[in-house]
Amino acid sequence: MILQALVEHYDRLAEQGKVSREGWCMAKVSYGINLSKEGKVTGIISLKTEEERGKKKVWAPQVMTVPEMVTRSSGVSANFLCDNSKYLLGIDVEGTNQRLTDCFEAAKEKHLTLLKDVNSEMAQAVCRFFESWDPRRAEESSEIQDHWDDITDGGNLIFCRGIDYAQDDSAIQEAWERARNSSGESEQMGICLVTGKQAEISRIHKTIKGVPGAQSSGAALVSFNAPAFESYGKEQSYNAPVGRYAEFAYTTALNYLLGQREYTFQLGDSMILFWAEDAKEEYQAAFFSCADPKRDNQKEIKGIFDNLKQQRQVQFDDVVLNLEQKFYILSLAPNAARLSVRFFYQDSFGNILGNLAKHYERMSIVKPSWAGEEYLGIRSMLSETVNQNSKDKTPVPNMAALVLQAILSGARYPASLYTDVLIRIRAEQGNITWGRAGIIKAYLIRNMGWKEGENYMGLNEESQDRAYVLGRLFSVLESIQLDTNPGIKATIRDRYFNAACATPASVFPILVKLKNSHMKKLEREKGSAKIYYEKLLTEIMGKIEGEFPARLSLEEQGKFILGYYHQVQKKYEKREEN
Repeated sequence: MILQALVEHYDRLAEQGKVSREGWCMAKVSYGINLSKEGKVTGIISLKTEEERGKKKVWAPQVMTVPEMVTRSSGVSANFLCDNSKYLLGIDVEGTNQRLTDCFEAAKEKHLTLLKDVNSEMAQAVCRFFESWDPRRAEESSEIQDHWDDITDGGNLIFCRGIDYAQDDSAIQEAWERARNSSGESEQMGICLVTGKQAEISRIHKTIKGVPGAQSSGAALVSFNAPAFESYGKEQSYNAPVGRYAEFAYTTALNYLLGQREYTFQLGDSMILFWAEDAKEEYQAAFFSCADPKRDNQKEIKGIFDNLKQQRQVQFDDVVLNLEQKFYILSLAPNAARLSVRFFYQDSFGNILGNLAKHYERMSIVKPSWAGEEYLGIRSMLSETVNQNSKDKTPVPNMAALVLQAILSGARYPASLYTDVLIRIRAEQGNITWGRAGIIKAYLIRNMGWKEGENYMGLNEESQDRAYVLGRLFSVLESIQLDTNPGIKATIRDRYFNAACATPASVFPILVKLKNSHMKKLEREKGSAKIYYEKLLTEIMGKIEGEFPARLSLEEQGKFILGYYHQVQKKYEKREEN
């Protein structure tokens, strides 16, 4: 299903002229080797372009259409017309050696075989270059020596004559197509699993580049490299028969999607890709804005969700979106030289937006005045589960992918999201941010069926829920301590919060006795404050029936935390009003 969706996406992209045709690919090219008619190197031309990355401007390789490049794992295998300095010049940063000479000879043989009968000045120049070039004498070329460090940094090189590139020469293109069509690289025929048609089966699939953590040279989505993975003697990718066209199409589409950095985002160790069935970028942009909102687009997102709820037309960047459009989300994670699929999800664009809106509604909670966001993006939400003071701020990989999948499909959140938030709150002695409180509220509503939780955006003074009321009580006891001892560095939260949240009976009697001494001091110094707290405590204590419970379940601990958080926010709200 994944490969079928990617092949269909390639077809749409090809119709729009956004991807290369079969037998060709898009590659990052750093420099051009400028040749004379006689095949002499007359200079090195930089093909890099200036790009903005964040706040910086950098010189980046230019993306160009070149003949399809080979998949390398080990051994020597040359590309045609576009390769690194090891193959096209036989050198690296340290010079040359036998291995590099073998690389150059492989490239020489390939180019002379394909171009020997091509009657064009560019083809003859390339042939004469390979016939005359000696890697051992590369240092004698002033043109090469002047750019030695640049051309040997691993980037791709091409051949050119001025502003004319070898891969654009029509005669060379025809020769490449003839050679590719007559290639006997794979003679095994079979039924393609993607198209369902009889086709020549691809033995090795091209690598996928752009997944952080995977090999920089690329990783395979489909591959078999050990006898244990073989079935009935079918080696390598014959074990999962995919036709040559389908293999080219899905790998090209996947590399194109990974190259769209503005429409991808990293979640844990996974790279999240998404696309619409008709390949229009407006759907990608709208989804990205809704799944990873920023402070400057909160109103725009609210408009989308409001229109969706009221069944009005949904627009993004003045484009009306078709809510019935099929939309795909793919999560890829690195696995050595391979890629693993965390999840693949497809649904109508309207359903996906609707599930996102429901998630944000469950997350909705009263916030501090300085919090400018109405919607906490998925990545920001997951960052609430990690220690912000640690070097590694990435959430647990499996959990992150499962959370995104649950949100998109409207399913239950993974339990690890809830427990990780509780663990982080305990580790920080009751540090409850509005994001953490929102996660707890959303989890209790969706997973625990807490129907009345929808009324808990702010403080619910009518609630009789024992755990929630205990959280409120703990907040009030802390406030009394703070008012009695202004400027105190550590409060009861730092010492007793974790125990009060898990085992109230062991802590609250101590805190009530401590409160009595604080109230005496308040009576002497702040009589009005004493009256206010006595009234508030009477109201709260009246909602707690019987003795303090010995233990609170995980669900009750979440309600305790919400009660504490809401009561604290109510206190700050009153201060701001005053």
